[in-house]
Amino acid sequence: MALPLHLRSKLPHQFNSVRTFIDAKVKWVRDPYLDFAVEREKDLKQAISLKNQILSDHSKSLPISVASLLKPHLDLSIPCSKFFQKYPSFFFLFQPSPSLPPRVKLTPRALSLHREEFTIHSSNPHRFDAANRLFKLLMLAGTTKLPFRLIDKLKWDLGLPPNFVVTLLTDFPEYFQVCDIEDPLTGKPELGLEIVSWQKELAVSELEKRALRFDPSGEKVKHIGFPMSFPRGFDLDKRIKEWVEQWQRLPYISPYENGFHLSPNSDQAEKWTVAVLHELLWLMVSKKTERENLFSLGEYLGFGAMFKKALVHHPGIFYISNKIRTQTVVLREAYRKDFLVEKHPLMGMRYRYIHLLNMMPKMRKQDLVMESGKRPI
Repeated sequence: MALPLHLRSKLPHQFNSVRTFIDAKVKWVRDPYLDFAVEREKDLKQAISLKNQILSDHSKSLPISVASLLKPHLDLSIPCSKFFQKYPSFFFLFQPSPSLPPRVKLTPRALSLHREEFTIHSSNPHRFDAANRLFKLLMLAGTTKLPFRLIDKLKWDLGLPPNFVVTLLTDFPEYFQVCDIEDPLTGKPELGLEIVSWQKELAVSELEKRALRFDPSGEKVKHIGFPMSFPRGFDLDKRIKEWVEQWQRLPYISPYENGFHLSPNSDQAEKWTVAVLHELLWLMVSKKTERENLFSLGEYLGFGAMFKKALVHHPGIFYISNKIRTQTVVLREAYRKDFLVEKHPLMGMRYRYIHLLNMMPKMRKQDLVMESGKRPI
């Protein structure tokens, strides 16, 4: 388990600082199952973001012209109006009267799913779960604070409510507080979030929890290995395979400890880096996130190129998918084929949203429920 922050820098680990990685190319092999797990969520995040924007208006609708202004912020490949038309089971386009501009609102089915999602976000178990995920993120690598701009990049994957700044800070004042953080690149202050105090019971990784279940004494925690699997057709170079076997036997340093005292080019530092990446992806409700999100966080924390090297060197632990116009890092062990082994309640809701998005009404005009004085367009 991780030590309190004020002690960790005073007790450096006496581990081998040698770098023994074999200079051989680790090839990338496509995994169709994990590619599908990524690709089926195409447009989901954008649709949910638009849904929240529509519902934030008092009329529960938005003029198409206003919604179109959101395109650059949502990374849409097509205009918002075409996006709405692409998903007629989710969005309803209408014109209140000939003299007023066209607007968009949610269909009854989409609104019903939103209410169910809201119930999940409002439930006590999920509120505590979301707070714990955010708290653990803030403790990774021995840090205690992060700027809001980085948290915002990860809030979707962490399963945080859209207005997490208001809800979580209000509900958990003993956990979080707003702070000023100096931007390491510009030196300018920016707003961030920090933990009120270190919580030792939360500074335990998923892999440590598993090891403690089998060995409560904690002896096995010292030499935890990472679960690995490879897609069909993957052939690991013999020299790399031998290196990985030796590397797996190195001591396991908790991702909640500060391991920056280790030589950055050592095998031990790489194992700690992989531990941080593994735990970070485990905190995500979908066990995946965009590669750039990881790199942005790693750069801020001080990992530099260590995250990139770890992802390249360990294709049996991490998979990088090139689907949906980005690169997504997936934690392999969290999936059996394209299915999550442990499905978070929010992921169940997201799969239902995906199902609704993919529904295509057979007869669009006849299926729409017309409201008095409102014409579909």
